[in-house]
Amino acid sequence: MKKKIRNILLRSCALVVCFILMAGMTASADTPYKTYTIDGYGYVLETQSAYNPLAAITKVGETSFVNPVDMAISKEGNLYIADAGAHVILVSNLEGEQVGMIGEGILQTPTGVYVAENGTVYVADKDAKKVFVFDKQGNLTAEYGKPISPIYGNSMDFKPSKVVANKTGTMYIICEGNMNGIVQLSPVEGGSFLGYFGTNYTSLSPFQMLQRLILTDAQRAQMLSNIPSTPTNLHIDDTGLIYTVTQGDQDMSLKKLNIAGKNLLDSDPYWADLPAAVTTGQYHNILVADSDGYIYEYNEEGELLFMFGGRDDGRQRIGLCNKVEAIAVDDNDRIYLLDSDKKQIHVFEPTEFTNLLHESLYLFSKGQYTASKEPLSKVLQMNSMFYYANQAMGHAYLQEENYDEALKYFRLAKSFDGYSDAFWEVRNIWIRNYLVYAVAAIILVIVAYKGAKKVYIAKHGSVEKVDITHRSNLGAQLRYSLHFMRHPMDGCYGVKREGKASWACANILLAAFILISIIEKYFSGFLVKNVREGRYDILTDIGSVLIIFIGLTLCNYLVVTINEGEGFFKELYCAYAYCLTPFIVIKPFVILISNVLTYNEVFLISFANIVVWVWMLVLILLTLKEINNFTVKETAKALAITAFTVLILSLLVCIIYVLFSQVIDFVVTVIREVVYRIGS
Repeated sequence: MKKKIRNILLRSCALVVCFILMAGMTASADTPYKTYTIDGYGYVLETQSAYNPLAAITKVGETSFVNPVDMAISKEGNLYIADAGAHVILVSNLEGEQVGMIGEGILQTPTGVYVAENGTVYVADKDAKKVFVFDKQGNLTAEYGKPISPIYGNSMDFKPSKVVANKTGTMYIICEGNMNGIVQLSPVEGGSFLGYFGTNYTSLSPFQMLQRLILTDAQRAQMLSNIPSTPTNLHIDDTGLIYTVTQGDQDMSLKKLNIAGKNLLDSDPYWADLPAAVTTGQYHNILVADSDGYIYEYNEEGELLFMFGGRDDGRQRIGLCNKVEAIAVDDNDRIYLLDSDKKQIHVFEPTEFTNLLHESLYLFSKGQYTASKEPLSKVLQMNSMFYYANQAMGHAYLQEENYDEALKYFRLAKSFDGYSDAFWEVRNIWIRNYLVYAVAAIILVIVAYKGAKKVYIAKHGSVEKVDITHRSNLGAQLRYSLHFMRHPMDGCYGVKREGKASWACANILLAAFILISIIEKYFSGFLVKNVREGRYDILTDIGSVLIIFIGLTLCNYLVVTINEGEGFFKELYCAYAYCLTPFIVIKPFVILISNVLTYNEVFLISFANIVVWVWMLVLILLTLKEINNFTVKETAKALAITAFTVLILSLLVCIIYVLFSQVIDFVVTVIREVVYRIGS
């Protein structure tokens, strides 16, 4: 009996192990790509799968695709596929079963299709040079050719490639070769031209401006024309906002345009490289498809949520594409991606992680901040560092006036604007509660200091001031740095003629400068910190300051020596160390203040930094002049030669480093080859 039970247990364990292994293999096979997001610093990170490939539609009913180039989903849940090779619009349900066919015998090369809420179908036909309009049953109701308007341009051709329409029937048409923008066409009077919309602009670099100034007309005519790119594709959402994508526009390839044509999105470094199509989801999220098969999902503000997909490697796996032409989203949040090269439509379904994120997006957009916390909490349980979830959670707590929790989540999300708003409220609460006590404490300290001073004077007669200008011990030399920063000319005389500096004093000042710069880098206020939290590279920080300070001093010494300067290396080294005093004295206060300021006062930090660095620069210039007894002209000459010397030495160091690295690589390669041959 025991033996039988043991066998049953062993078999059960074996089945469980097999099931786990099979489940792992299925997950790996079902998702042939990785999903990425970005953190608050803008770095790309891998995250959970946002969408899994579900299926591929390769034909509509029994009709195979010939050259599908565009696609749209109607409110009823039907797919409309513009097949330029078959000269028709194929209509199917979301499973690929044929529902109908539009434009047979009418269309020549349909390259764009759009379905309005009432079922009206708009088709852009490039070769026919018309936009055709069909009713819900597929009957042709109207067609629009080239606008008859001098504003459109008499010599401008009309080759519509993509089309959408708003609720009034006004059409927005992308025309091939038309760089003026999107054509706005009203349905009244057989198609009235309303003007160009969402025009892309171009800019000139300083070098191009210089070229245009100095080149002749003939030479300028031979240059490449600096013309704006034509939008690649467009989409219109339920509110009438127009979304466009443009290939070749690196700064703003995605735009969200209001009725006035103003872009509502800020510039972002993570636009698609070759955007082919754009659409919106059920939660105001924006989805952009790259020609190579990558899908970018953004929230309504244009912040990247996910990036996934990729190019097919030849194994014909679902979810990987060769050439994407269109993208659409159904009511179940499934993504449909049209691949014209593989002649199929890839279908992706959202994961639980994405469904929760979308739910929170919807609740948050409706102002239901408290309700959005529940799905956001589940998202953060799956990925505690997901940027957008932390940011949204911070806003939810901010709306609930739970400012401490809001600070926590805004800091995790690296949301500086949100952190500033929450910290403003936290600081106001502290001021209301403790300002009276803080003022009383300051007054008490002042009164205590005054009283102690009076007692000391009554006991000793007076308070003697220490004269540091005629003392040469280390403590006096360090205090002399305060005199140097206020009276640099007199200070240089003391360094050069009276021995008011030493190697020990200079090194202590340099060490203090390094220490304060490290504290500033890693412990400044969150709103002004420029380094990622939790990342420390102190050895590099120390080495950089030492190399720059000693290298510049050495180069400057070599230059002034050649130019008959009177300063010795020790004098220059010590005097330049004294020039660091404004940084050493002022920066600690700046660091402290940076931890209690919001964005409204952060300009004070910038102003203090400007004062410190300008002060140090003036001290360095005066030191160079006074230590070497230079004129202003000689000082400027020495500075220019020093800069050139630093440049030459930097290039020399880089060349030596590259050559040394190559020698090391060669030696390592030889050793590996010898070891391999000996081992074989």
